[in-house]
Amino acid sequence: MKLITLARFTRVRPTLPEITGPLQFRCFQPDFVPRDPNAKPKRYKYPPFYDPYGPRPPPSDKIINLAEQIAALPTEERRQIGPTLADRLRHPKLQPISLEGIDLGPQGGAAGSTKAEEKKAEKTAFDVKLEKFDAAAKIKVIKEVRAFTSLGLKEAKELVEKVPVLVKQGVTKEEANEIIEKIKAAGGVAIME
Repeated sequence: MKLITLARFTRVRPTLPEITGPLQFRCFQPDFVPRDPNAKPKRYKYPPFYDPYGPRPPPSDKIINLAEQIAALPTEERRQIGPTLADRLRHPKLQPISLEGIDLGPQGGAAGSTKAEEKKAEKTAFDVKLEKFDAAAKIKVIKEVRAFTSLGLKEAKELVEKVPVLVKQGVTKEEANEIIEKIKAAGGVAIME
């Protein structure tokens, strides 16, 4: 019993192995020379282009003679070299690309410009712009603007006072015509864009 109580009070601490050398060390190369802090950085001359395969050997005399013969040919015969070589080397023939149904954007040439003109002609969303109004009919115009927008009285008044201003965006042609007629009846002038 005394032995157990004695074992409880005395704790055995684990022993660490002895450290025989320094914790960190530096290993310099024998020919290491520290850099001069006042020295300017070296500027290396880069090649005019990067070739991942390294320098190539110069072309053989046979290739140079062939290139000179090709350069001496008339232009019509030079145009025939590419297709003839493709047939001889059995390269796959290139298929023509059809541009139908492809939008080339504003820089796409003639096909892109005709598509842009068609899109302008097929406009479906319109904007209503309030141009001007009579000073006496200002309150009626504000009420009409509030009727077809979800603005409060203060916001509608601020909007009407900023003429010319867009009052409704992205509406159909019929809805835009209805809004223009209502504003015209109230004493204002609106246009469709």
